[in-house]
Amino acid sequence: MEKETQTTLEVSETDFEREVVQAALPVLVAFEAPWSKPCQILHSVLGEVAGQCEGKARVLRVNVDDNPDLGMWYDIQAVPTVLYFAKGQERARVVGTASAEAILARLEPLLL
Repeated sequence: MEKETQTTLEVSETDFEREVVQAALPVLVAFEAPWSKPCQILHSVLGEVAGQCEGKARVLRVNVDDNPDLGMWYDIQAVPTVLYFAKGQERARVVGTASAEAILARLEPLLL
């Protein structure tokens, strides 16, 4: 793990496998860039999401500028993009900003 913010953690190429693919809980991963206004908007929404799903799922962030291989591996075409992982597999994605309710609605089926 690298930088910690209020309720979301930033992961890198070196710890992505351990923190996301091998995670026991479902994981939301926001691929973002610090220069992007939509990413800044989504960042505050993800803090809310992380608070609401604490103990049931994790919310992580990837800076695509610092981790370009992850962006290519997961075919990230635009930022922000949120990927939903369960049992190591990508199960859904949302491109662009979204409300906390919309993000949680897509997460709900993965919590079962």
